[in-house]
Amino acid sequence: MSDTANTHSDEANRPWYRQPWFWFLVLFPAMSITYCIIAITVALNTQSSMVVDDYSKEGLGINQSMARDVMAADLGLEARIRQSQRQLEITLESNGTKTIAPEHLVLQLFHPTLGEEDRVIQLRSVSPGLYRGQVAGDIDGRWYLDLSAPSADWRIKGEGRFPVESGITLRPDVSDRG
Repeated sequence: MSDTANTHSDEANRPWYRQPWFWFLVLFPAMSITYCIIAITVALNTQSSMVVDDYSKEGLGINQSMARDVMAADLGLEARIRQSQRQLEITLESNGTKTIAPEHLVLQLFHPTLGEEDRVIQLRSVSPGLYRGQVAGDIDGRWYLDLSAPSADWRIKGEGRFPVESGITLRPDVSDRG
């Protein structure tokens, strides 16, 4: 019995930093504080590019965007995108009665998560309904596409993955049309 009493008194006489229960009890709060410091540092040093400053302007722009989609549907537009290394080729067809033949097209590529990766590509007409343009930099991966004429009367939206092997077909989205 004296050995047990000596063992307990030896443990009690050890310095605080040699006590295992002290470190067990300090470990979890210390990890929580460290995680919070890291999270706050990352939050303060990282700029979010997905936040919109003025939601009212965005809301007003929705009606204009929907009108552009409806105009593309009324014109019966369809675009097919092909890629050859850094060159994009778009074939624009119209099934409507009105012929569409702008001098160039504007293709906007929106990255799904990184706003600073967004691109604007101008494609020049090389023959009726055929447009070509160069891509600056690498566009491998998934992108949201927005194709329009310079006048911005119509637009065709879609989604695609680059590099394109078989082509991407864009058609007007009129699912919200009443």
